[in-house]
Amino acid sequence: MKRKRHHHKLSSSSNVIGIIVGRQHMHRPLISACLLLLLLFTALSLSALSPSPSPTTPALHKSVQFRSLLNSISHHHDSVFHVPASGGSSSSGRDLWSSTHSELFSACSNASHNFPKADGKTHPNRYLLIATSGGLNQQRTGIINAVVAAYILNATLVVPELDHTSFWKDTSNFSQIFDVDWFISFLRNDIKIIKQIPNKGGKFVTPYTVRVPRKCTPKCYEDRVLPLLIKKHVVRLTKFDYRLSNQLDEDLQKLRCRVNYHALQFTHYIQVMGKLLIQRMRMKSNHFIALHLRFESDMLAFSGCYYGGGEKERTELGAIRKRWKSLHPSNPEKVRRHGRCPLTPEEVGLMLRALGYGSEVHLYVASGEIYGGEETLAPLKALFPNFHSKETLATKEELAPFLNFASRMAALDFIVCDDSDVLVTNNNGNMAKILAGRRRYLGHKPTIRPNAKKLNRVFSNKNNMTWEEFGSRVRTFQVGFMGEPNELRADSGEFHENPSSCICQNNQTLGVEEREWSESDSLPLVIGSDQQAELQELFSD
Repeated sequence: MKRKRHHHKLSSSSNVIGIIVGRQHMHRPLISACLLLLLLFTALSLSALSPSPSPTTPALHKSVQFRSLLNSISHHHDSVFHVPASGGSSSSGRDLWSSTHSELFSACSNASHNFPKADGKTHPNRYLLIATSGGLNQQRTGIINAVVAAYILNATLVVPELDHTSFWKDTSNFSQIFDVDWFISFLRNDIKIIKQIPNKGGKFVTPYTVRVPRKCTPKCYEDRVLPLLIKKHVVRLTKFDYRLSNQLDEDLQKLRCRVNYHALQFTHYIQVMGKLLIQRMRMKSNHFIALHLRFESDMLAFSGCYYGGGEKERTELGAIRKRWKSLHPSNPEKVRRHGRCPLTPEEVGLMLRALGYGSEVHLYVASGEIYGGEETLAPLKALFPNFHSKETLATKEELAPFLNFASRMAALDFIVCDDSDVLVTNNNGNMAKILAGRRRYLGHKPTIRPNAKKLNRVFSNKNNMTWEEFGSRVRTFQVGFMGEPNELRADSGEFHENPSSCICQNNQTLGVEEREWSESDSLPLVIGSDQQAELQELFSD
């Protein structure tokens, strides 16, 4: 009997609430206040009738139910959070597709007249090998630093070895990802590069293997590696990525830029496929955003963040996290407060809408397999239905030579992200840093880095504010995170992210030769069977 009376009271209360909601548009100011009072009274009445909470049903549960009910009703009110379909323009009136005053800056990475050339400084009996580590962009960092290390040591650099044992398990060698002949030729004035160690007396020379500390300075190389080179002649440096100091003199920093932005180019066939993806995006819209979403399971596991997936998420990501032996136990809430958690796809979409990008904007998403799949992506696709990826733009046949090779797939995303009108990077990882620096060097194209530390507070409180309040806060917090010139101090961040030594003001020009894509390198709209066979043959070498 008691249960019946309780059910009747709940139904009656629900009916009253429904009537009030239906009539609120007639007397909104008065009804809004009455509605809140009635809801509070109803919730208190129901709590008095409900049994005491058990250990498995926390007292918090009732307040959560109340807030949920309040939020569901509040969506009928004009003053609550409601996402518009149109982005409009930002309140500051800025151009959504370009950076302010970018024309006042230009790339400048020429060597000075006092920078000795390779012919006059390379020792004839010193050979430096490096074994990179990690995925494509971590390896790229290692290659760039290897060139500078070889210059410091007056050594000949052997074409670097790529990591085949990392999380991505890619078996590609240097020449299958990068144009090795261009790499050797472009840097010929800076260092001597060969493809393999020369035999000594017809016999293979075994290199002496050593590892240098992270961020090793030029003096560190002279103290630790040079004596070994003098004695052993052939030295191999392992786990080579961030093994060179961020702070170097200007000429060595400019050498880094010549390697990164000019010498290190993808193979012709990777460029063909990448440019084909860009061409297909340009056929759909004059402008597009590329989003490096970085919401794969390995990223979430490494970050130590938690996204509300319960025990299943904790178990799955915890198992992946064990692969990194040096990681400390994580405190997900602390990590999030410090801004070290990637935004969810929905949060990225809301940020972009607040910055002025409407639902008509075309979005290219650079990513591997998203954790949570389509369910996780659904809110982003609802905000930006013009949603594209390399898998939607190209056929399975066109992607076949790349599919089983993580670095080649990442290279395609790199090319599209580099050429996009706006790039959004969802974490500050290797690819994000290198692309942000490259876009600064080549014209300061907008590169949006979410200010996750401050945005976290806005996202967690969004249902308690209007869209106008939300958008205003997002735009305020994103000042300084949009890729504008002089946004970062000259000495801040990794050099790959902020190549300040290689960016000049006023009318100084690029000053170095770079092979550009020309109209003569025409692209087919579809890659034919003959070209597919050629690609397969090339990549199977």
